[in-house]
Amino acid sequence: MTRRRTSSAERPPPNHDKRWRPALRKGPVCGFTLRGKTCEKKGAHYCEPRADKFVLFCAELLVHTKGPHRRKPFLLRWWQEHEIARPLFGEVIWSEEWERYVRRYRVAHIVVARKNGKSELAAAIQLYMLVGDDEEFAEVYSAAKDKDQAAKVFEPAVRMVQLSPLLRGRLRHLKDAGRLVDEKSHSHYGTITADAEGELGHNPHSFGLDEVLSQPDGSLWTAMTTAAGAREQELMFSTTTETNDSASFGAELIDEAERVMEDPKRAPHVFAFVRKSPRTPEALARVRRIFAGHPDLPVSTDAYDERNWKWPNPALDDFKSREALRRQALEARGSKLKENGFLQFQMNARVQQVTRYINLDLWDACAGEIAPGPDWVLPLIEGRKCWGGLDLSSKLDMTSLCYVFDNGWAWWRFWAPESIAPILDEHTGGQFSQWVADGWVELTDGDTIDYEAIYAAAVQDNDRFRIADITYDKWSGEPVRQEIEKRTGLTLHESNTTYERMTDPMKELARILKAADGELLHGGNPVARWMADNLEAKTPVDDPDRCRPVKPNRDKSGKRIDGMVTLLYGIDGRRRKPSESIYETRGLTVLGGREA
Repeated sequence: MTRRRTSSAERPPPNHDKRWRPALRKGPVCGFTLRGKTCEKKGAHYCEPRADKFVLFCAELLVHTKGPHRRKPFLLRWWQEHEIARPLFGEVIWSEEWERYVRRYRVAHIVVARKNGKSELAAAIQLYMLVGDDEEFAEVYSAAKDKDQAAKVFEPAVRMVQLSPLLRGRLRHLKDAGRLVDEKSHSHYGTITADAEGELGHNPHSFGLDEVLSQPDGSLWTAMTTAAGAREQELMFSTTTETNDSASFGAELIDEAERVMEDPKRAPHVFAFVRKSPRTPEALARVRRIFAGHPDLPVSTDAYDERNWKWPNPALDDFKSREALRRQALEARGSKLKENGFLQFQMNARVQQVTRYINLDLWDACAGEIAPGPDWVLPLIEGRKCWGGLDLSSKLDMTSLCYVFDNGWAWWRFWAPESIAPILDEHTGGQFSQWVADGWVELTDGDTIDYEAIYAAAVQDNDRFRIADITYDKWSGEPVRQEIEKRTGLTLHESNTTYERMTDPMKELARILKAADGELLHGGNPVARWMADNLEAKTPVDDPDRCRPVKPNRDKSGKRIDGMVTLLYGIDGRRRKPSESIYETRGLTVLGGREA
């Protein structure tokens, strides 16, 4: 008898065992068996029979509900199966708490352009979590901004049930209540909306949030994800297209998903599948580096080049029409409004001039030797020439002082009032307090920065290093400039974060990071790395060659970039036309007060 096909065989499958996973060795032999196939692996691993279970569930119990494949078996396409489903349901770790292997991924984000099958895939996931995951009293929810949007996932699930003899016989559709009920396991599946205050009593086994870009804030996501924890292997996932609001919850979630996709060690429990059309050469280079060898990689940043369409549209030429996309592209060329819609919804690109600026893999490659603490670097830089950058920010927030040395090293000081430590802990997963304990950040008493600490540091650094000059932000530093010049005799140069002042040092920083030849060494400073990850750049619409850093809204975001601004000021100082140094006239004052 010919075996029924369970997936779309578009190209050979990848080696799922090569996917990054935490090096966890605990646990007995897995032993999970499905249709004669038994997993013999131990520790954190890819369990093929578990992944098969979801793929078979889709192929044998579900059908497509619309489009050219309607009423045909729900055979996962290659990208759906091997880049989403198999990792999501096949990766497991040993749980000492539950004394069994459980799914590694508890959070998942799927970010693709519209009409790429997000709703039907989400429906398949929810039905599996309802009846295929062996969970008693499972609570499964789909959510969106409003009932109509939530129904776009729930209605395909209902239709799948209606067209499946087995599921139709097992599940009841309570139309008035808007629920699918499985009386055998006492489980149910329904929809909820963005009213987070009314959604605090749930115990979700699965929660799917559709079109995150439409959410007014993150309250619903937070309410549901914080309700998890009583299940052995819950799954909280989002499906969305890119947003055009960089300050929104959707942008924050999508940006974090991109970071996890690029560096899975960042959050081993989070799965991310993000396919966005790159808008800058830097973003294009990052995608091509991370996914080297992928057949669908874009070749340029031109959204109208059809060679670039497959990356944000993995369903193109299958159940997404290329001819329809061509018509939309043609219309978009003649209208700025339509072009923005084409870029956002069809190319899955954020329509704005603000983009992430630093790739962390490039940043990490410039660490040099990893410094266990800030003072470890001092023997490498004492007595050397350097250029400083000072960003006072606000008395109520972080302050940074950075020196860029002639041997490539960069060295930072960070200060913060103790009152903001809990806030920054919340946004760094508790890392901020550890940075303080390890000496990377100095806390000052009270609610404001103690400027005396800055003055004392400047005097000490002036004795320790050959400081050519210090560049500072003129909008917040005039009294401090006067005091530092008075106490040290140094020259402080005004600057700001405008296009005029920042384009050159930002481009120089990008060049240095790409070169990775020792021109910048940072020792793995964890605070600077956090800020490098937060740095975004803005370019004017009429002149994309210019750029400047974007300071985050501190009231809405836990992001800080002060250390990057001071690094740029230091680079700017080093690139200015050399002027006579005070050391050439008075010599170098060393610790103890003698002249060299």
